[in-house]
Amino acid sequence: MTLDPLYGFVFFGLFSPGPNVILLTASGARFGFRPTLPHLFGVVLGVGVTAGLTGLGIATLLARAPMLELALKIAASLWMLYMAWGLWTADRRKRKAERERPMTLIEAALFQWVNPKVWAVALAAASAYPGPGGPWSEALRLGSAFSGLNLGVCLFWTSAGALLTYLLTTPAAWRIFTRIMAIALGSFSVMVFL
Repeated sequence: MTLDPLYGFVFFGLFSPGPNVILLTASGARFGFRPTLPHLFGVVLGVGVTAGLTGLGIATLLARAPMLELALKIAASLWMLYMAWGLWTADRRKRKAERERPMTLIEAALFQWVNPKVWAVALAAASAYPGPGGPWSEALRLGSAFSGLNLGVCLFWTSAGALLTYLLTTPAAWRIFTRIMAIALGSFSVMVFL
């Protein structure tokens, strides 16, 4: 029995740094592992749905509607800049404030609609590793591969962030960490258009 090469591609595509990795690591460090779980499960759900839609041929729709594709890119860029600003201005002492909280399940799932890295990995996986079945079979195959593998990826990065709190003991260390995360996330807002 051979392992479908799709799984290796998806794992490395999702494990490498991108908006989800940055946001989950930062949320794990900022709010802790358990409070970040709704965010984590929202990412897992949203990535699976996005990959499933790719299997149904949404890439063809986007190719035929360049204005829709541009609108998604602009929305993605603005949303990432907004979240990067939130990280840049984050103050560890205010992390318990009511207005500062991890993303909810719904927010994280909806973010995947404008997450350019997820779309890029899903579109590449669908074209490079097509399955033998029809569109619904392909949607199920891609959606389950992305969600299943992404669960492990998200657990790793959220845990890594939560463990970082032991190193981020001073305000200066915290500020450096959040600024690095903000710059990394902000850079993805530009890469959307490349």
